[in-house]
Amino acid sequence: QVQLVQSGGGLVQAGGSLRLSCAASGTRISFKSMGWYRQAPGKSRDLVAALLPGGRTNYADSVKGRFTISRDNAKNTVYLQMNNLKPEDTAVYYCNMPSNYWGQGTQVTVSS
Repeated sequence: QVQLVQSGGGLVQAGGSLRLSCAASGTRISFKSMGWYRQAPGKSRDLVAALLPGGRTNYADSVKGRFTISRDNAKNTVYLQMNNLKPEDTAVYYCNMPSNYWGQGTQVTVSS
């Protein structure tokens, strides 16, 4: 059974940094696409960053240059490094493995 368990997140001041982790079990993530999504109150769940099997990455325009998605195959874990955080980055963040596997969600709150 595939499980994605998230850690990290929390409260940070604007301009600060956080790193989210997503540890997978029940499957190897080495050759899979992985993604991070976020959902703010009253809004849809949107893609923030994606990591494709060949190593190519895609980012939402709002986070380009500030967020970095990466994976550690030995730890079977994907990360989202978030730098220069802004109040508008406040949301619940979810890791995702197609198709339809989701982490439990992690709150990120950025104060101004």
